[in-house]
Amino acid sequence: MKLSNLAFLLALAINTFANGPQVWTVSSRADVLKGDARGVSIDHNGTISLAPQFSETFKTGQQFVWSSAVDAAGNVYLGTGGDGKIFKVTAAGQGSEFADLAEMNVSALAIVGSDIFAATSPDGKVYRIDSTGKASVYFEPKEKYIWALAVLPDGLAVATGDGGKLYKVKAAGASAEASLMFDSSETHIISLAVDKSGNLFAGTDSNGIVLRFGADGKAFGVLDTPLREIHELAAGPDGSVFVLALSESVGVKPAEAAAVVEPKPITLDKVAVAETAAKSRYDLKEAKSAVYRIYADGGNDLLWASTSVVGFSLYAHQTGNGVMIGTSDKGRIYNIGNDGRETLVVQTDASQISTIRGVGNSLIATSSNQGSIFRIGGNATTGTYESPVLDAKATATWGRIWWRSSGNVSVQTRSGNTEKPDETWSSWSTAVSDQKGTQVASPRGRFVQWKATFPAAGSSLTEVSLAFAARNLAPEVTAINVLPTNVGLAANPPQQVDPNIELAGMDPIDFGLPAAAVPPRKLYQRGATSLQWTAEDRNGDKLVYDVYYREISETAWKLLKGDSSDNFLAIDGQSLADGRYMFRVVAKDSPSNPVTLALNGERVTDPINIDNTAPVVTASGVPVVTGDKARVSFDAVDAASYITRAEYSVNGGPWTTVYADDGIADSPRERFTVEIALPNSGEYTVTIKVFDVNANSGNARQVVKK
Repeated sequence: MKLSNLAFLLALAINTFANGPQVWTVSSRADVLKGDARGVSIDHNGTISLAPQFSETFKTGQQFVWSSAVDAAGNVYLGTGGDGKIFKVTAAGQGSEFADLAEMNVSALAIVGSDIFAATSPDGKVYRIDSTGKASVYFEPKEKYIWALAVLPDGLAVATGDGGKLYKVKAAGASAEASLMFDSSETHIISLAVDKSGNLFAGTDSNGIVLRFGADGKAFGVLDTPLREIHELAAGPDGSVFVLALSESVGVKPAEAAAVVEPKPITLDKVAVAETAAKSRYDLKEAKSAVYRIYADGGNDLLWASTSVVGFSLYAHQTGNGVMIGTSDKGRIYNIGNDGRETLVVQTDASQISTIRGVGNSLIATSSNQGSIFRIGGNATTGTYESPVLDAKATATWGRIWWRSSGNVSVQTRSGNTEKPDETWSSWSTAVSDQKGTQVASPRGRFVQWKATFPAAGSSLTEVSLAFAARNLAPEVTAINVLPTNVGLAANPPQQVDPNIELAGMDPIDFGLPAAAVPPRKLYQRGATSLQWTAEDRNGDKLVYDVYYREISETAWKLLKGDSSDNFLAIDGQSLADGRYMFRVVAKDSPSNPVTLALNGERVTDPINIDNTAPVVTASGVPVVTGDKARVSFDAVDAASYITRAEYSVNGGPWTTVYADDGIADSPRERFTVEIALPNSGEYTVTIKVFDVNANSGNARQVVKK
């Protein structure tokens, strides 16, 4: 089978224009892979085209296919779970049950001449099965798992876990002669492969190491990956060995179904995306899968890695041009060239591609959930691609749809108001094949999806754009923060923006400018009452603000400041009479909408005290002198709020805290008594300073004589 240019790079961009429609453009890779590709491939240049034909040959009726092997006649043997059955599928595609073993899972198969060797788990055994399907126990290592088998020139290699041991088994008459080939410090030896020179390679879990065994049987580490499990090894035709490494162990959970992650709708939230330095291809901190190539001379290269694809099976092209990977979710098969370029070859209805094998000039793949065998070869006669779902975040009117394609590609749309397309969505619209586009015929709704159909070989698609205008939603003032009295706010110098950017209706973020306004700086401002607020607009509209106030006994709101682009305001409290006030912030999306369509949202503060009057402090009575001490009392009254603290000074000395006579300063009227020492004869001046809740202060003094 010829596989060339079979990868895909479609991603998603949403262009927003002030006072106009939005355009959803699909033209690059990451987000398009969230869509549904049926019978199409997606290449690394961002082109969708027909995939190789992928046809189901036989259904096993079992949930899992864990292993497969091909004999010289082209018969394919399938090891399944969880009934421990083996099936035989002829070259003509006729399948039947071949053997039924006692254990749950047939985890590995190997063919030597006319004999089939099958490994089972758990409580692993190796069976020898003759051409009639008669099975007998060949080797029982007393290990919980047997993960892999490999045919050696002089026997059979058996990889096990939980002990991480490797055995070598030789036929000896009617029985088998077994020896421990290697006892590793790893938990599992998961995978095995034999290169063209007869060297045995073994992959481990949980440190992700690849070992090579030469003719002397001695182990030598040839690769230590930062990932956990060496899930599969595949020998290339040139003596190299390809390695599939995974960050999480899937080999130790053979009976668990793979989780299918459903793509989320693409939304229109305006989020500032910080530019980050490109990561090295060797940075595998977030990688879920990686493929290495170990060369015949012992060197190795990292061929490919992915943070989203979880591999499960590996096949080395016998042409020498890279590998194929079957995934553990969405039933996808990727092609990885020797240059590391990734191609989505095909997406299936299976949840997992368990194995990939070569049969003659074609390939076969097996699946789990449910267990079937498929043949890959030739060209599909038709294919479709369904885009991810666009969430406009509000009921939207759809505009035109247009695309770039070759061949007779046709496009359809459908819309709805549920996150996932279901029976409540509209039907697919009539197919349109003029790539210059047409008005979208689907009804207004919150969600929309498009589908492209490829009717013949040679047709391809590189980009699709869909214009829409979401129903305007009112902005929302989500919070208002009232700062302490006397804390003022002043604007910092704004980021300079080329006015041509705004005139062109472009987003400053595209030019590396900050998404949010520069926050104000805080400063001391006598009597200031400062407000800061946050607001959002689900349409991404530009907002301006009006700020109103009223005294709580009044009914009419008065405008303090209108059409402000700042999300803060410092109010000169001394411009307002003492009292309790409320402030209202109104957010308006008028800069981005016609007058008839503009909306607003608002939020009101709790009552706030405006108090510019200092407490009145008076001396109470005359000082009481007793020996070398004196007691001086003061009364403090605050007309607008309440008293919070006081401090005194003697003869202009340092200030010392004094507490209210009742133990706590918390009311409009308080008495404070100061006791001072009189070490010498003469006059002493006692000054008291009293503060209210808004930091207004009043003072008084009393002279004490000794």
